[in-house]
Amino acid sequence: MAAVAPAASSAGGLVGPSGPRPRRTFSRRNIFIYGTLFVVAIYYLLPLYVMVVTSLKGMPEIRFGNIFSPPVEITFEPWVKAWSTACTGLNCDGLSRGFWNSVRITVPSVFLSIAIASVNGYALANWRFKGAEVFFTVLVVGAFIPYQVMLYPIVIVLREIGLYGSLWGLVLVHTIFGMPILTLLFRNYFASLPEELFKAARVDGAGFWTIYLRIMLPMSLPIFVVAIILQVTGIWNDFLFGVVYTKPDTYPMTVQLNNIVNAVQGVKEYNVNMAATLLTGLVPLVIYFVSGKLFVRGIAAGAVKG
Repeated sequence: MAAVAPAASSAGGLVGPSGPRPRRTFSRRNIFIYGTLFVVAIYYLLPLYVMVVTSLKGMPEIRFGNIFSPPVEITFEPWVKAWSTACTGLNCDGLSRGFWNSVRITVPSVFLSIAIASVNGYALANWRFKGAEVFFTVLVVGAFIPYQVMLYPIVIVLREIGLYGSLWGLVLVHTIFGMPILTLLFRNYFASLPEELFKAARVDGAGFWTIYLRIMLPMSLPIFVVAIILQVTGIWNDFLFGVVYTKPDTYPMTVQLNNIVNAVQGVKEYNVNMAATLLTGLVPLVIYFVSGKLFVRGIAAGAVKG
């Protein structure tokens, strides 16, 4: 490997390398930072490890073994039982029914809330209509109203329109409650885009929907990914709305999980409970892993201006 020649000074002499002095790899600062990160990672990964190894053990091994020890004999029977045969009250079909209920709730809720909020954010950022600031203020204030305050009034509203206890009633609730924060995200993102694009389109005669569909949407993939992750995670993991606004036949997966874990009849099967917990959290986890980079890009872009 060739040696690096020292830099020559203006007087013709030789001088040493310039620039900031390189930091030591094992400095106190680095040891503190990485040590803290390691402890935090262990804190969050240890419960996940316990859940995974417990879900792969049989009940005799759980009773007489250490919770941290890996399974002596791996079995997937707890996963099968959690999915298809675990009892929740009078029903013994596991999480499968709750899973499909959650899918039927999440997909239309995510689509409707994002579609409406993106149009709201686009209009608030680019079309200065009369009362826009008042409308935006009402939406932002609505994002900070505790859900518990609205529970009973919404029960009455859903009952009067004939949607109480149905999946579409819960879809309507999630769509409305997701509107404020999503509108804020889309407004900030569209406001961060170059205003010259909007003005040029207006000069060319493009209207409201043409600009939205042909200019704004193709440039908005990161913020749409952020909105999808936020909505899917919030709706899929929701328990409060699911248990209040649905009935046993339409319970989402989280309510089914609660019923399995808190069942008071029979033997407490910890391996089945752990497997059911992992199955319930699998969908948001996969979405985070697949689209994590776009999530960070969208959040950063939407925070530039607003």
